[in-house]
Amino acid sequence: MNMIGARMSTTPSTGRNDAQGRGSDESSFSAHLPLSRHEVDRDYLTRDRPDVFVELLADPATRILPVWKGRALLAPGASAPETDGFGATGSADGAKSSLALLAPSEVPGDALLIYLGRSLADDAPEPIGTPLVAAVLSDEQASAVADAEQWGNLRMFATDLSARDAGLATEAIAIANWHASHRFSPRTGRPLVSSKGGWVLVDSEDGHEIFPRTDPAIIVGVTDADDRLLLGSNALWEKNRFSLLAGFVEPGESLEQAVEREIFEESGVRVTNATYLGSQPWPFPASLMLGFRATVDVANPGSLEPDGAEIIDLRWFTRDELASAGDSVILPGRSSIARAIIEDWYGGEIDD
Repeated sequence: MNMIGARMSTTPSTGRNDAQGRGSDESSFSAHLPLSRHEVDRDYLTRDRPDVFVELLADPATRILPVWKGRALLAPGASAPETDGFGATGSADGAKSSLALLAPSEVPGDALLIYLGRSLADDAPEPIGTPLVAAVLSDEQASAVADAEQWGNLRMFATDLSARDAGLATEAIAIANWHASHRFSPRTGRPLVSSKGGWVLVDSEDGHEIFPRTDPAIIVGVTDADDRLLLGSNALWEKNRFSLLAGFVEPGESLEQAVEREIFEESGVRVTNATYLGSQPWPFPASLMLGFRATVDVANPGSLEPDGAEIIDLRWFTRDELASAGDSVILPGRSSIARAIIEDWYGGEIDD
């Protein structure tokens, strides 16, 4: 998971709940996952209309979200936030960000279009029921629509968005990434054609349909008998950047098996009691992060040792140690489920 610098100033709690209601039940935990928020009806039946985009573009109420290279267009005055490149959130001037939703006439007519659904937000500028469409732009098209600084990386401004805009941007970027990586049929090598509102790709010769794919990955807050939290540093990061251990689920494997295997492979630690917390889409490019807690297997604990390839350092942290670490430990950004799991264990928010 990507990370930002963090300074711990919150007094750690010895429990799982804090004054703001953060708890271990799924609904409470999921409420703290920025990319899991949504207020959009995906309206899947409309995708089947043969002339869906002719209808939508002719409707003056329709609004278009431009997407370019995994970035969404931000509204004027809400420029992309400053960041260290590891998931920092918050706009440069402290203002909340919002997406730029354009009229159909403001978007190039030959852009790839994807029907996202209808707005359900009662606090958005657009009324409930507004049709929403993503337009995936080329470099030339994007430069004609807006300056480069208006295109925002979702992982860096997710927490500044409303629930509707966070869900809308996540959906749009995820499906746009799928289109970018599935231009040709894996069976025949022939070009694929977008169909059903952008949610199906079709081989134009034999009619074979290809549907969007999501890669499930587990991410785990591992604790020992003393309730210390295990954090690791990736070989690609600077040495003081730490996060939870995570990995992709393999074919034919349950989520619980993936938790046990990945933790052992990366740390040498054997875990048990894998407990599901919640999930968050992570469209960078196409993952679904499945959050778990697990405990060291007392009967067969293994031996703490980083794999040396992906993970180069491992450390156990008490709450007091994490609170006093200061800049010596850089934690994941607020857009990540890793941050939510760490704070769930910690018992409160960790101030940046």
